[in-house]
Amino acid sequence: MDATGSGGDVGREGEPRVALLVDGPNVLREEFDVDLDDVRDAARAVGRPAVSRLYLDEHATPGLIQAAEARGFEVVVTSGDVDVKLAVDATRIVCEGAADVLAVASRDTDFKPVVEAANAAGLRTLAIAPGSHGRSDALRNAAAESVTLGE
Repeated sequence: MDATGSGGDVGREGEPRVALLVDGPNVLREEFDVDLDDVRDAARAVGRPAVSRLYLDEHATPGLIQAAEARGFEVVVTSGDVDVKLAVDATRIVCEGAADVLAVASRDTDFKPVVEAANAAGLRTLAIAPGSHGRSDALRNAAAESVTLGE
């Protein structure tokens, strides 16, 4: 695995490489009833997974971490702000050319600048919302494409 967490077969000809970054504290909330498989499927609809990361804070349960890993996610647990770590990693992925598509699963408008930077760098962007009442219109409008789970 390289520094982006992408594994070995990035860049199969003709299929875009997708970096899926999931804002766990804002997506995996009881009121949204989000299934990580649905999030992954939304990203797979636009290309082949190159990076699949779930960002969690230090309060994440071992069961959640284990379930996410079983679904193929690299779990990043941070004691600091999840948003900052996700944004820094997204920026690194964009700068290193590790993906063709940046997919951000969140309801947080804070990721709008990251999506805009990815657009400016020539990446295709996808905003994945956990549900219509959990959707950030600013994030959705910044991304080239958007998906609202459950619709």
